[in-house]
Amino acid sequence: MFKILILSNGHGEDLSGSLIAKQFVKSGYSVHALPIVGMGNHYEKEQIKIIGKTKEFSTGGIGYNSFKGRLTEILGGEIFYVLKRLYLTFKIRKKYDYFFVVGDIVPVFFAWVCKKDFFTYLVAYSSHYEGKLKLPWPSKFFLLSQKAKKIYTRDSLTANDLTLQLKKKVSFLGNPFMDKFFPRKKELNKAEFSIGLFPGSRFPEILDNFVLILEVLEALSDLRYFQKIKFNFAIVNALSSLKIKEIFQKRGWLKIENIKNNNLLKFQYKFLEVNIYWNNFDKILLKSRCCISMAGTAAEQAIGLGKPVIQIEGKGPQFTRTFAEAQRRLLGKYVFCATKYKDKNDQINQTIKLIIKIIYLIQLNKKFMISCNENAKKRLGENKACFKMVDDMNIVIKND
Repeated sequence: MFKILILSNGHGEDLSGSLIAKQFVKSGYSVHALPIVGMGNHYEKEQIKIIGKTKEFSTGGIGYNSFKGRLTEILGGEIFYVLKRLYLTFKIRKKYDYFFVVGDIVPVFFAWVCKKDFFTYLVAYSSHYEGKLKLPWPSKFFLLSQKAKKIYTRDSLTANDLTLQLKKKVSFLGNPFMDKFFPRKKELNKAEFSIGLFPGSRFPEILDNFVLILEVLEALSDLRYFQKIKFNFAIVNALSSLKIKEIFQKRGWLKIENIKNNNLLKFQYKFLEVNIYWNNFDKILLKSRCCISMAGTAAEQAIGLGKPVIQIEGKGPQFTRTFAEAQRRLLGKYVFCATKYKDKNDQINQTIKLIIKIIYLIQLNKKFMISCNENAKKRLGENKACFKMVDDMNIVIKND
């Protein structure tokens, strides 16, 4: 039985890594995980053994962060923590036959330093950002190594671009984080218009994002039309029900009592009602017609299901103006955002105009939704990514 170590660098990367790990186990491999940053909760959920003690950082990974975020990484000890993880990986390298790395240059560097045969899923990079992928130095050197057995990308444009750049076959077989949504189990209830609200998953940034989305909803509450619309927040455990109640109470919202579901809270502001769900992201996304998002992977999954996304630029450290702009380039023209605003009130008013415009397009323009679905296939791919990737790696391993 071959032993595989999965290295992933970030929350979304852990999700993809855990799904690939699950498929490896189904194929008869022994699999362990070493999340480079974060707690590795996705691996725990799939019952994959985590190596070493893990730690959560507010920035959620070394990558697209504000200057403040990068400073937090250094002062919070994230750089030293990552170096400790590198040392641990090096120490245990001989226990494994192959590494599977998910993310960016960081886990690729780990595999190269350990001189292990490795497979790479470069989910952090895309040619959609600038038309041609500019890999950070010295990524190309690592990827051209004979130790790099197979390279997978997050979209076909990047696979074609890297194949030309590296003069080595690079494949696009879909994105593991989309697999659980296919086939769609339930058709949307056309009579009900639901909007998913995704403030992100990193504490304490999620607090600021949550309040900013609430400010937009409060401004919407004067419009009687929005009484018909269901607004559903997808909240992670980092934001407790106690904190949520405190925020709503301070802002003058009314709590709706007698709710039987323990994972649900309901609040009302003028004509508008909001549902707060914990650990229910998948269901909320599937039944949403569109989403208001200040998140990374959640927005990608929404676009992958052909659902328009409305961004609200935040303070960060992750979901900043820069991050939001990069996300629009990555996911295409069905991610909408108010960008040319004078102040916060202007940003909120422009966001409301966008929400109304998107609702109008969804309900009255069939071509709009057809284009959203075409964009989904182009940007995120189709079903069975985990199966296809592990099957492809099986061929390499058997012939190695």
